[in-house]
Amino acid sequence: MTTTLAEINRWLSAPRETENLEFKEAKETFATPKIFKSCVAIANEAGGQLILGITNSPPRQVVGTTAIPNTDNIASQIFNKLRFRVDVEEFDHPDGRVVIFHIPTRPSGTAYQFEGAYLMRSTEETVSMSEDRLRQIFGEGKPDWLAENAADGCSGEDVIRLLDTQGYFDLLRLPYPSTRDAVLDRFRSENLIERTGDRWAVTNLGAVSFAKHLSDFHGVSQKYPRVIVYDGTNKLSTRLDKTGGKGYAVGFEGLVGFVTNLVRSNEVVTKALRSEVKMFPDDAIRELVANALIHQDFNEIGTSVKIELYSDRLEVSNPGQPPIPTERFIDEYKSRNEVFADLMRRLGICEEKGCGIDRVVFGCEFNQRPAPDFRVGAVHTTAVLFAHKDFENMDRGDRIRACYQHCCLKYVTNERMTNRTLRERFNLHAKKTESVSRVIRDTMDTDKIKLADPSVKSTRYRNYIPWWA
Repeated sequence: MTTTLAEINRWLSAPRETENLEFKEAKETFATPKIFKSCVAIANEAGGQLILGITNSPPRQVVGTTAIPNTDNIASQIFNKLRFRVDVEEFDHPDGRVVIFHIPTRPSGTAYQFEGAYLMRSTEETVSMSEDRLRQIFGEGKPDWLAENAADGCSGEDVIRLLDTQGYFDLLRLPYPSTRDAVLDRFRSENLIERTGDRWAVTNLGAVSFAKHLSDFHGVSQKYPRVIVYDGTNKLSTRLDKTGGKGYAVGFEGLVGFVTNLVRSNEVVTKALRSEVKMFPDDAIRELVANALIHQDFNEIGTSVKIELYSDRLEVSNPGQPPIPTERFIDEYKSRNEVFADLMRRLGICEEKGCGIDRVVFGCEFNQRPAPDFRVGAVHTTAVLFAHKDFENMDRGDRIRACYQHCCLKYVTNERMTNRTLRERFNLHAKKTESVSRVIRDTMDTDKIKLADPSVKSTRYRNYIPWWA
C-alpha cells in the first residue's frame, strides 16, 4: 500500500481527528501497547489510519519520527497479538519520516478486543465500547428491530384500521389518496408495511410511528412514552403518571403539548413589568422529547422513554447509551436509528442532523436558565433541564457546565467565547468580570476549554475554544 503526498496533505488539512484517523507526534518512541489499542479501536470503526510523526492538533505539522525503526517487525507483532493484519508504511516526507498504519475494518458481526477490552474511537478519544454498541455489532446481519413485523396476516382494511394513515398524509401536507391501494402502496414504499402473499404485515417502524393504539401491537406495546409528575424534588410523592397511546409521529404534538402544559410558569419582574415565564423553554422540551424517541435503543426491553417533571427540574430519559460522548452532543451527530430519524425529519418532527442539542443549549441561554445536563446510566441516557437559578446560587459544577456549553455553541457558530459573551450568558454586569474570569479558569482547569491563541497575554483580548477544537 503506497501513500502519496497528496493523501498526506489531505490528512493534514482534516479539521479534527475522527474515528478513522488518528495522529501521534511520537518523535522518538511510541509504546507498542498503545499501537495495539489504536489498531483495535480504529478497526472496530470500519478501519482507517494511525499516523506517527505528525502533530495531532491543527494546524498540523510533520515533525518526523524515529519510532518504529523496523516496520516489518511491528506488523508481525500486531498480527501475532491481535490476529489481524495491519500494513505499516514508511513515508519520506520533506519535513521528516512519517509512519502510517493502514488498519482494515473488522469483519461484520465481530468486535476486536485487546486484553479483554473492546475498544472504539469516539471522535479523538479511544474508549471502551458501551454494552449497546457491542449488541449492535454482534447483531449485525440480523434484521433491524424496526424492520421486523409487529402484526402479520393483515388485510388492507386492517392496515387502515390499525394505522393512522390520514395522519401520515397530514404531516407531509399531501392530499389523501382516492383509493385504498394508493394508500397501501405509499406505506409500503416507506417500509411501514410489507406484502406477505395476498396479505399485509405492519412493520415495527410502521407501528411505532403511526399506530392508532400502540397496545394493538404486541411487539411495540411497551414502547409507549411515560410522563410522571412528582410533588417535590424526589420520587417519594407522585402526582401524575400517564402513558402515551399513539404512535410517535402522530402522537408527538399531543405529547409535547401535554408536557408543556404541565410546566408551571413563574412571575418575573423586569424593568417594572410583570410577565409569566415558563420554568423550562418549550423549544428545549420539544427537542429533548424528539431526541429521546428517535435515538432510543429499541432492543432494550422492560423500559421506555420517560419524561419526569420535578419541582426544580425536568428529566427526559431514553433506553440505551449514546453512540458519542455527552460532551460532544453539540458538535457531533450519530443516530442509532437512521431510517426512523430520516422519517421523523421528513414529517417535521425534528430538525436537520445535529442541531437539536444546539437549540436546547441556545434556548437555555436565551431564557437565562442553568445549562442542561446530559447523564449516562447503565441503561438510560438522561437530559436534564433546570429551573431558573441566579448566578450566585449556581454551584461550581453548574457554572463550569454552562461555560463549556457556551464555548461549544460559540465555536459551532464560527464565533469565540470571551469574558464578555460569558457575562452576557449569565446576565451579569460588567463589574462581575472577575467572577466570570474565575469560572473560565475553573473550566480550563478541568481541560474542557482552552485558549484559542495561547500567545495572547492580555486577558482583555483572550478568547476560548472547546478542548476538542
